[in-house]
Amino acid sequence: MAVPRPPRLDAAADEVARIAAESPDWATLGAVARSCVACPELAATRQRVVVGDVPASGRPRFVLVGEAPGATEDETGRPFVGRSGELLDLLLAEAGLSRAEAAVLNIVKCRPPGNRTPKAPEVARCSGWLRRQLELLDPPVVVALGLSAAKWFLGPRTVLGEVRGRPHPWEGRSVWATYHPSAAIRFGPNGAPRAGLLADLTAVAGTLP
Repeated sequence: MAVPRPPRLDAAADEVARIAAESPDWATLGAVARSCVACPELAATRQRVVVGDVPASGRPRFVLVGEAPGATEDETGRPFVGRSGELLDLLLAEAGLSRAEAAVLNIVKCRPPGNRTPKAPEVARCSGWLRRQLELLDPPVVVALGLSAAKWFLGPRTVLGEVRGRPHPWEGRSVWATYHPSAAIRFGPNGAPRAGLLADLTAVAGTLP
């Protein structure tokens, strides 16, 4: 059965998908994505398009996909460098993983005003960039951090508590859906999201060659 995909709601989404698909490599994709204005509100309020980080070696062992940049990410142009990023790095290390071996991406590349949840048209318009990134990086394993990312891969009716803790097949890869680090911060060091995120990252580490 085909995995549900985010709908392309308008011509802007189709245009992004076309431009992204024609990008032959990561550098070209990043260059064109940084000038994207498909979402007028996001383009008007952002400081930088946060394309994502990739390991120096090229193909990552795994990919981390979050929701959207926050204030620190918007300022620096890099994903997961604020408080959520600090906790993510800590939990990766505890799980026996290294961020240096991962690509770190978001489903939406521009910061939504006030850190609001990205709107469905914004997710749809940005989907072409993420899809092409995954094609170019060709990771065996993807970790979807938070519900928005989980829905991108597993469908709009995804319930995080029902899908986390095990891999899901997606276009020849394994997708693990888990909590976003911001949820782990919100619920504190003894909260279920932090424990669940660490457990899921540990399980992912056990599947990697």
